[in-house]
Amino acid sequence: MSKPNPFRYFRTSREVIRLAVMIYVSFPLSLRNVEDLLHERGIDVSRESIRFWWMQFGPLFASEIHNTRTQRMRAYSNHQWHLDEVFVKIAG
Repeated sequence: MSKPNPFRYFRTSREVIRLAVMIYVSFPLSLRNVEDLLHERGIDVSRESIRFWWMQFGPLFASEIHNTRTQRMRAYSNHQWHLDEVFVKIAG
């Protein structure tokens, strides 16, 4: 059974949504700056649309990136995970 298309009810293309969300997440920019960058490239979207897309599709894109990275790492035979422990003592 295939997963439903999360972009089904949006009029904006999935490439524009992915570009806007990835710019916002990858760089330390505000929503206004992302809106300006997209406007310079001929894409007119509002800050509120970018914020909504980030809330809606951010976790989806993060899980896709995580899955592709872990699959790539598992391709190596010497794949190992290491966990660092941190101990912080506050006020005594």
